[in-house]
Amino acid sequence: MIEEKAADATRADAPVDALMANLERIASHLVGRERELELTLAAVAAGRDILLEGPPGTSKTTILTAITQEWGIPLLFVEGNADLTPAKLVGHHNPARVLKEDYSAENFVGGPLVEAMREGGFLYIEEFNRAPEDTLNTLLTAMADRSIAVPRVGRIRAKPTFRVIASMNPYDNVGTTRLSTSVHDRLNRLAVDYQDAPSEERIVALRTGAGGALGEQLTVDAVAVTRATRSHPDVRQGSSVRGAIDLVLVGMKLAGLRRVAAPDHEKYAGLVFDAMIVALSGRIHLDEAIETTPERVLREIWEDRFILEPSAAKPG
Repeated sequence: MIEEKAADATRADAPVDALMANLERIASHLVGRERELELTLAAVAAGRDILLEGPPGTSKTTILTAITQEWGIPLLFVEGNADLTPAKLVGHHNPARVLKEDYSAENFVGGPLVEAMREGGFLYIEEFNRAPEDTLNTLLTAMADRSIAVPRVGRIRAKPTFRVIASMNPYDNVGTTRLSTSVHDRLNRLAVDYQDAPSEERIVALRTGAGGALGEQLTVDAVAVTRATRSHPDVRQGSSVRGAIDLVLVGMKLAGLRRVAAPDHEKYAGLVFDAMIVALSGRIHLDEAIETTPERVLREIWEDRFILEPSAAKPG
């Protein structure tokens, strides 16, 4: 039944009602991201490969996980880095069996590309622009022809639901390579940016389960200071919503240790700052030309919220 849903959604003449039903069911697993989900689903249902370009923590993986679960197909993760060789992507012959039996199709161990093609899954390559150029070129035939030729194995043809999904962070250019025109020409592209504050607050509340007056105010403050790291002039890349989630989780535990039961407690503001240091200092990346520290930057953000504009941090 699940495989039929995937096949129906990817047919060229797929009825709109079937795709709409897909969209509604998948959207029920997400907070916001209606536009990004709709565009991504339309692209993969049309049989296209796609590049999702955006910073970490912007629900790219969540969107893909929801789609593949709805379609009942695997989502295979690959991390793009200098060690991702064509052999690691495609697969290799088992050395022990080669010594005993020589090369044969039976002792070939398929890599994530071959596995995704055989099972009709999504091959999801994170940090796509960190992979070596010769490895990315291995994908060209798979994307163009939906098949690849493997020496001593033969031609492997992909199932209809096979897709190549790439992601990359536009804010990170250290250790990355420029994608070739050939690669760009075979990929659709969608920019995925941070969500708005209300959506991030809903995500944090959902992931942490923090309730009551203390939990609700801490969620609002955590999202506010986390979002402030993204616009601070000394920060090259700020924290994702994962930082706000951890800030709330750490803050709630600190509140218990310090007996802070409500956001109007005199120790509440200091508690937020200490939780910020733990949750955010390792997640912000400073401008290399600026002589400062993550702790100083977070102190400035905290002071803006709790000292210069205390009304913004008041409970309720």
